[in-house]
Amino acid sequence: MAIWVKICGLTTPDAVAAAVEAGADAVGFVFAPSKRQVTASQATQLAQGVPRRIARVAVMLHPTQSQLDEVWSTFRPDVLQTDVQDLATLRVPTGLAVMPVIRGGVALKPEHDRILFEGPVSGTGSTSDWHSAAQLASTTQLVLAGGLNASNVADAIAAVRPFGVDVSSGVEASPGVKDPARIHEFVRRARAAANGASR
Repeated sequence: MAIWVKICGLTTPDAVAAAVEAGADAVGFVFAPSKRQVTASQATQLAQGVPRRIARVAVMLHPTQSQLDEVWSTFRPDVLQTDVQDLATLRVPTGLAVMPVIRGGVALKPEHDRILFEGPVSGTGSTSDWHSAAQLASTTQLVLAGGLNASNVADAIAAVRPFGVDVSSGVEASPGVKDPARIHEFVRRARAAANGASR
């Protein structure tokens, strides 16, 4: 099986370049309070050289309408990633795809084509509930996040058989600082594991 790979929480040109070179399918820029938080104008600068085939994801958490509107008007992301509950009140601009975040323990029937399955708190390196994720992965395009790194991504893919995987802290040299070598290794191992799973 093919696997969709997102590198999240990018804050430097080197990290963005590493994600592109490694063959990531999506790059995530965090607008929620975090060590990895960027502004809409910073994200625009960072994403300048990203090829169109790579999705640019705006990662938000309980944004106000004005925050979403600012990110949309300045950065023009391809995808909005935010908690599924947020989508009940936001007016999502036409042309902006959504990838709702469902956290372990939240029993929801996905209404969306693609969801991101996350641990209780984003960006902390805590592993999500792979058993629950596997059940959802059989019914929708599930992107698995939470505590993934090069050492456990093969096990995660074997256990969950997700549509995609998402990594942030698992490819960092220190909190908020991406390591280009770890980005390459994560993508390589995820692809190898997915290829093995399809045989």
